[in-house]
Formats: sequence, C-alpha cells, structure tokens
Amino acid sequence: MRYNLVRKMDISNGPGVRVSVFMQGCEFHCKNCFNPETWNFDGGQELTQEKIDEVLNLCNKDYIKGLSILGGEPMHPKNIEATTLLAKEFKEKYPDKNIWVWSGFKFDKDLKDKEVLNYIDVLVDGQYVDELHDPTLKWRGSSNQRVIDVQQSLKDNKIVELC
Repeated sequence: MRYNLVRKMDISNGPGVRVSVFMQGCEFHCKNCFNPETWNFDGGQELTQEKIDEVLNLCNKDYIKGLSILGGEPMHPKNIEATTLLAKEFKEKYPDKNIWVWSGFKFDKDLKDKEVLNYIDVLVDGQYVDELHDPTLKWRGSSNQRVIDVQQSLKDNKIVELC
C-alpha cells in the first residue's frame, strides 16, 4: 500500500480547501492521464499508520472541508485496503467533513459491495476518456465520468448523481 503525494491545502479536488492523498499504482493508464507518475505500483512511499495519522492531523483545521483520495487508483485491489482504512479513520474522527474519491472503477459494476463505500460521500467514477474530455465539467475530466452521492445512492439502491 503506497501513496504518491499528500497535498496539505488543495482547492482543485473537491469543494473548499481539502487535504488530498494521491495513491500510488494504476493499471488503467488512461490516454493523457493528468498523473502518470502514479501508475507504477512500486513508486511513491509506503502508506504507514504514522502517515495516515499525519494526514488526519492535517484535516483538523476548521478551514479544511474534507479529504480527497485520488491516484493512481485508490480502488485497485492493491490499494483499496489502505483507502478503506484512511476513509474509515477520517470519518470516525471528522464525521461532519466529507470524503471525495476518484476511481476508474464503476460504482454499480465494481464497487457496490465494498466496505469503503460506507465512508465515502462523493465518488467520481469511470476511467478518464481523452476523446470525451470536456473542460467545462465540474470535478471530472470526461463526460463518461459520474459524480455520485454515495450515501444517497446506497440508501436509494440506485445511482444518485450530483452533477
């Protein structure tokens, strides 16, 4: 379980000022990926409990609205355990702050039975498709991607998109 980067004050990946964790490793290799340095599963650094505690402490400030987890691919089988642990500990410590996750895996096809969904507020799902790139879209790079209200989707047993 490895991570590439932690941003202490990120305004690009979700609403408000956030802490963002970029997981290391992705097999999708989307054309024109914005973060190809995260593809190699052997790159980055080990995501230890000490690093998770450091991330959680960064989130303690009132102006931090939430945690964003991206990649790489946070839901890859090699990363999902760490993503779940980070998300669970964050929600236990900050129940009123939100978690946004970006994944090439699909909510309803690949992730619907995963424990991690219990802790995520918003999931941007689907692989980036360069031919569907649209810079006017909010929180996503291509029109095939969905911005999903995870908790409402679980409650309603159907996909509820935010935008």
